[in-house]
Amino acid sequence: MRRAVTAAAVLAAVVAVPLTPVASSAASPYKGANTAAVQDDFNGDGYRDLAVGAPDAANGGVDAAGAVVVLYGSKSSVSATRRTVITQASAGIPGDPEEYDRFGQAVTSADLDRDGYADLIVGTPEEAVGSNYSRGSVTVVWGGPDGLKGGTNIAPPSGFGEGMTYCRFGLSLATGDMEGDGAPELGVGSGCEASSYSGPFTRGGQAASRYLEWRVNARGVVMGDVNGDGKSERFWLPGPSDDDLRGSVYADNGALVDDAGTTNWPTELPYADGHAGMVGDINGDGYGDLVTGISSDDSMSGGPAGWAHRGGEIQVLYGSAQGITAGQKPQVYHQDTAGVPGAAEDGDEFGQSLTVGDLDGDGYADVLVGVPGEAVGTHKMAGSAVLLRGSAGGLTTARSAGYTQDTAGVPGSVETGDQFGAAVHLTDLNKDGKLETVVGVPTENSDGCVWIARGSASGPVLNGSVNVCGKASGISVHGVKGYFGAALAGVHVEL
Repeated sequence: MRRAVTAAAVLAAVVAVPLTPVASSAASPYKGANTAAVQDDFNGDGYRDLAVGAPDAANGGVDAAGAVVVLYGSKSSVSATRRTVITQASAGIPGDPEEYDRFGQAVTSADLDRDGYADLIVGTPEEAVGSNYSRGSVTVVWGGPDGLKGGTNIAPPSGFGEGMTYCRFGLSLATGDMEGDGAPELGVGSGCEASSYSGPFTRGGQAASRYLEWRVNARGVVMGDVNGDGKSERFWLPGPSDDDLRGSVYADNGALVDDAGTTNWPTELPYADGHAGMVGDINGDGYGDLVTGISSDDSMSGGPAGWAHRGGEIQVLYGSAQGITAGQKPQVYHQDTAGVPGAAEDGDEFGQSLTVGDLDGDGYADVLVGVPGEAVGTHKMAGSAVLLRGSAGGLTTARSAGYTQDTAGVPGSVETGDQFGAAVHLTDLNKDGKLETVVGVPTENSDGCVWIARGSASGPVLNGSVNVCGKASGISVHGVKGYFGAALAGVHVEL
């Protein structure tokens, strides 16, 4: 196991407050809540819903206790009024709101109990457990016909974090059906060991099985079907280490079978790098492809060289009938790549967030990349998002586009430090077969916002696109910014 490098990070402090839940309802579950079409359908009405993390939201006078706001999808997409606000002060949610717990730093979903409703999964990696500072926690909030209500914690496997500190359990989350039985598996990343769970889960949070993947120190976890067999594969991303600042990538080969751990040892992909990632079928061949991001460059490290290309980069490994193999070399994209909008500059953080989905319905998944450190004019860290298109030949820069708050039709105005692109997500919120573009702007004003643009055959429709902001969506702000939009179901890098 590699010893992780300590990486310094500057985080904008934020705050938010709890709200009264408001949920839409459905008479019966929408069939297939574990299918891609309704993965995020928490109330069973057939529309995907949008979970937005506000990890620095306040709870009364408690700074950065954290909150997650779920905006319910509909024929007219989402709005701030159709929502549920979830905090650790909400009825049935375990834990207590405490300063800088940062509930909602990671969010994802799956139908863990197989009742036909997607469940919300929330990572709170900074939460103290007993005297163990930043041990971290993972909370499930159960879906149902009236939306999200009640929850439980998912306990780490036995032996997690023994002899270690600041483990940050819940730093990353991923779900997928690895066994083909309709019950999703859950992978949890941390600053210590990786944790694996097999479904189905009970309402008490017990998984059918679980194990500590002590062979891998994994901050990032990715799940998706890369060999076309209808079952998800899992990849562990340890993050920067002393001998690989760009971050190793391991393919999971299954559970431990003995104390030695040599059987089913994860396969290292020696040519691949990444700190966070996601799977989608970019070239339309029926096999999922692995996209990873490395956003920290040498200018940001304050130490040894060898991080990402200047300004950050993403990599793509293509799936096949054999899956993703150790001999593959990734395609690499950055802002010095011909056709990629923008220019590679120190600290741009290209790849800090990314999401994969078929935005325009042409059968090829596209990649939206967050660049929250990008300067726009004289405004440092104003941020941008870059769209790269899928094609039969793989990811291409043809018809690529870049978006900032200076782009015509995008609401708001360019300001220093807004971090447009800190989180990104592609999802069909109005069930028209085209994906909405969702971009987090967590340091916009005191609360943070998400930009939402309707999907079309030609991409995001900018005219009529909207900002949905934290205060209007029910979070509270006290001593620090609320950071609404810091986490979406698309992935973002946490070191």
